[in-house]
This record gives sequence, C-alpha cells and structure tokens, in this order.
Amino acid sequence: MAIASINPATGEVVKTFTALTDAEIEKKVQKAVDTFYAERKTPFSVRAKRMIKAAEIIERDKDKLAHMMTLEMGKTYKSAQAEALKCPTACRFYAENAEKLMADEVIETTAKKSYIRYLPIGPILAVMPWNFPFWQVFRFAAPALMAGNVGLLKHASNVPQCALAIESIFLEAGFPEGCFQTLLIGAGAVDGLLNDPRIVAATLTGSEQAGIQVGIGAAKRIKKVVLELGGSDPFIVMPSAEMETAVSTAVVARVQNNGQSCIASKRFIVADSVADEFEKKFVDQMSKLTVGDPFDEKTDVGPLATPSAVTDLDADVQKTIKAGAKLLTGGHPIKRPGNYYAPTVLSNIPKDSPAYGEEFFGPVASVFRVKNIDEAIKLANDVRFGLGSSVWTNDEKERERFINELDAGLVFVNKIVASDPRIPFGGVKASGHGRELGAVGIREFVNAKTVWIA
Repeated sequence: MAIASINPATGEVVKTFTALTDAEIEKKVQKAVDTFYAERKTPFSVRAKRMIKAAEIIERDKDKLAHMMTLEMGKTYKSAQAEALKCPTACRFYAENAEKLMADEVIETTAKKSYIRYLPIGPILAVMPWNFPFWQVFRFAAPALMAGNVGLLKHASNVPQCALAIESIFLEAGFPEGCFQTLLIGAGAVDGLLNDPRIVAATLTGSEQAGIQVGIGAAKRIKKVVLELGGSDPFIVMPSAEMETAVSTAVVARVQNNGQSCIASKRFIVADSVADEFEKKFVDQMSKLTVGDPFDEKTDVGPLATPSAVTDLDADVQKTIKAGAKLLTGGHPIKRPGNYYAPTVLSNIPKDSPAYGEEFFGPVASVFRVKNIDEAIKLANDVRFGLGSSVWTNDEKERERFINELDAGLVFVNKIVASDPRIPFGGVKASGHGRELGAVGIREFVNAKTVWIA
C-alpha cells in the first residue's frame, strides 16, 4: 500500500509520501539507541514535565489534529475531537503515576534485602493501525516513554500526516530527537526491523493476520511482543436490563468510529423474553442514522477507511444473507463518492456464515436470540476472539457469572466497552496477548530485575 493521505469521503488523494530508504531507517534506529542510553537515566520528574507539556500541546491543537484524523481516515469530526482530547488523559496518568508504578517492590525473603527493580529495556517498535490514529499511539507511547524506553512508530500507511504530527508533538514537548520517531515505511520493512538486535521488543495493534506475522517475527528473535488484535465482541441483553439505555448504547457501540473499532460490539445476544422489543427499537434507531460527510456535525456515520473495506464488508454481508440470515435494514454500499456503507442489522444468523463470529469492520450488527444465561455465555464464547464484552443485567448472580465465565479481556456491566488509562486493556484467545494501560501496561516493556542482597 502506498504511503498517502486519501480522503475516504471523496476518494481524493490529498498528499503522498516517499518511504524511507534503508540508510534513513538505519540512521533513525541508531539515533534511538543512542538516545536511550541517555534517556534511561533521566529523572521521572523531567520525563513527567515533558509528558504534561505534550498533553497541553494536544489540547491546544485539538481542532487541527481532529481535522487531520477525519481527512485521512474518515471518522466524524466530533469523534476525532474526542479522540484528540482522550490522549492527554494517558499523558497525565503516566506523568503522575509512572514513578510510583516503577518503584522498587520489596519482597520479604531470607536475604538481608530483596526487591524487584523495574528498568527500561530500550528501543521498542510500535506497529499501529489507522482506526484510532492518535489514541492507539499515545496509549503505547505515554507509558513507554515515561518508563525510560524510546519508541519507533510504524503507523498505518493511510495516516502518514497523523504519524508525523505525533512525532512533532513529542519534540515540541521537549523530548530528545531520538525518543520518539516516526518511520514512514511499508509493512514489508517490519520484519527487517524485528531482525535488528537493537530493537528489543515490539507492540502491534491491528488485524489477526498482522499480529500473527509480527508475533512470529518477534518469536524467531526471542523478543517480547504485545498484540492487541481483532474482536467480535458480544453485547448481551438480559431480561432485567434497562431497555431504553441498552438499545441506545447498543447503537453507539456498533457504529462508533463508523463501525471500525476492535472493541465495537458486533454480536447482540438478547434473551428471548425481551428480544422482540430490543430488535424493533434497535433496528429503528439504526435505520435512522445519518450517513454522510464526516465534517458535518449532523453525521452519525462517516465513510469506511478504504474502498476495499466496503467491498470486503459487503461480500461478507451477502454471504451471510445467502446462508440464510434475515436482513432487517441496510445491507448495501451507498452510491455516492467515497467509501460509504449503510447501517445494517442481520438476524437469524447461521453458524456457518461470516456474521456468526468474524470481525465485521463497519456498521453491521448481528442479532442473536437465546433462551437463558447459559446459552448467552455459550454463544458469546463460541468464537476465536476474546477482547471486550458488554453485558446488560441488573441481576447480581448473572453479573458474577458473566464476569467469571466470559472469555474476554474486558467485561463492562451496563456500560459500553472502552479503554481507560487507569485500567489494563487487552484480550485473550485470537484477540492477542499482553496488556496496554494501567500498571500492567507500563510494566510490559521493562526488565523486572530481581535484586538479592545477602
């Protein structure tokens, strides 16, 4: 894929970029190494001051950064503004807490003194996706830089301006030049970087296939890797749920970021006794969503990121319908310039169809009916993914069963699934391994060094 900004609302090529040469990549990698040897000795107070400054820069430039996101990948301008303003929350959390989270952990043993010291490990390669072009990067960068590591960003090739803007933010905030560098390179250059002994670890957020490739590449070189991959997240509605809130949240959960989110709810699993009511109200609200120009404040759903995203999504929808599913609304691309797909709801989903368990990256919802909580849990877990889950119940026993029995890295009760700097984020099964954010996130890329003093 060429490195270029292409407006998904119009198909217009906004700007193209030339990939770095091998010599340019080499220079940046060595710069990262040299910077790390100095940066790992920098006091937390100095790093924190810079990170707070980065937060202030983002808040100052939120409108410009939001415009950039919408122009490159098509999310609505209002959601792009919200994404920009979320990034400072990670900056401030780690600026305020990194020193405490990285403090020596005393362990009582027979030694005179024994403890764990958490130390940074070096240059980390971050392979990041286009769907949240700023937040995905900052939730890696804030803990990594505050821990004393340095980062090399290989961003998605359709958001190069966002990638360069992020590097500029850190530079303006006072981080040394080699602390965080953007590499304008294609996917084919990633394995070469993983093979470089100076790159000590990697993190990837993206598709299952991309995760497999990077996971294998890191494993061959015995390098730590954190993978945050896809999801086919369940949204489970039980009889005790507050129906109006559940329905309105379900719509937002499915079409957030134009339906292109790993933690967007995709499979709506509803108890039989309330299924008719839920389905009617859900379809009604989905069918009334405004699809159009992402810069228009009245727009609910903007374009998908690429033309192939529309083609692939529609192919899976049509396969599901052909297999026997019922189309309740939508189910087709929208004929206009740009990459638009109608908000869609499917029901009566056959097990051998794509909608049963694949990740649909677009505004397509699959509705399932179940007799009881046993069926709900079984159906929710009957996919290879295990990222997030949203359960709607006011029954305490049901809540505990969902928390304990759902195969997921996140369980949100009576709330939409979301990431938050204060708590770990990540999945199980084919949704990846390792965690971002929280105390766990900053400790993923450190040397937990045991110290024993006799």
